Amino acid sequence: MQSRVKEWLDQGEVDVFIAYIRRKGHVLPHVFTRDRLDECEALHPGVQRYPLEVMALELAAEDPELRIGILARDCTTRALNVLQTWNQLNLDRIRTFPVSCCPSSLREHARCSYLEPEQPGPVKKSLGIDPHAATTEIDALEQDEQFARWQYEFSKCIKCYGCRDICPVCFCRECSLENPDLIHTGQQLTEVPLFHLVRAVHMAGRCIDCGLCEEACPMDIPLRLLYRKVNETVVQTFDYRTGLDHDTPPLNILGPEMTLETAPL
Repeated sequence: MQSRVKEWLDQGEVDVFIAYIRRKGHVLPHVFTRDRLDECEALHPGVQRYPLEVMALELAAEDPELRIGILARDCTTRALNVLQTWNQLNLDRIRTFPVSCCPSSLREHARCSYLEPEQPGPVKKSLGIDPHAATTEIDALEQDEQFARWQYEFSKCIKCYGCRDICPVCFCRECSLENPDLIHTGQQLTEVPLFHLVRAVHMAGRCIDCGLCEEACPMDIPLRLLYRKVNETVVQTFDYRTGLDHDTPPLNILGPEMTLETAPL
């Protein structure tokens, strides 16, 4: 990997390469450039995960002609596809270096922070939502119990915005979660469940199931499961699978015309 990236930069195949660098025992996101080729010796695949796609997005916004290389796990590839479909990135200017991270004994570098997840404690099991549960398990609960369990999870939120800030596919210039008419900013406790329902709606057809939001959440809210549920609705309704390709813009699946009919409450 180090020699290949160094070759890409040296031969001008990419102008920058976004990956991880090991410095003083820490592995951090880093932009490698042609004028600092020696840094490639410290390039590291990284066990930790950061939204490298966001760095690519910011660099491309500054210079649309920039040729960007990026270390790409499977979730990174899905995120890049989503950013292309939403006209945020031009994949013709992006070159990926694929790194396997999905659980498979056939893949030498199969690794992901979700391969060995922490198990929930007894309080979370009795009052909240097991983040490793299948959506069908939650759907099987009585509606009142579902509501009570999600309310318990949402009530823990301290509105740190960590889920939004680390999300690789959050690119809105004006965030609804900062609209004072919708969400009261400047208060520690969030509106339950408005804050998370607004974000969940925005994740429908956009979430690439990387789980970074859940990793960043200091209150252990099962956000990945929530967004997986809204994405299931998108699949069932529109047969649109987020991030699997970049050729079909998400709104095109609706067709040139739409007919909306009222439904009974």
